[in-house]
Amino acid sequence: QVQLLESGGGLVQAGGSLRLSCAASGSISSIHAMGWYRQAPGKQREVVAITSGGNTNAADSVKGRFTISRSNAKNTVTVTLQMNSLKPEDTAVYYCAARTVELNREYDYWGQGTQVTVSS
Repeated sequence: QVQLLESGGGLVQAGGSLRLSCAASGSISSIHAMGWYRQAPGKQREVVAITSGGNTNAADSVKGRFTISRSNAKNTVTVTLQMNSLKPEDTAVYYCAARTVELNREYDYWGQGTQVTVSS
């Protein structure tokens, strides 16, 4: 199993920046991909950015503003989402996610979520 611990988030004015971090522990050797999702009130959860195998992808709505990066340590994998030029529409609960592959089966793990609020 994988445990995800998120940090960061908060309240920022439009145009500002925030950084979210997610530390994964446990069976980190089985992690295939990690990423960030978000869910705004009344909306479905949507992908923000994913990193997998050294590649990264971001939603069109955040390209050029958000950057996802991954760093590996002995017992921890950390994924960071640097968010710049924030807009009020970026307001949402942001969730870290990890997908593992074990014995040819995929498992998804989620963090507890962290609130990001962008004021206009």
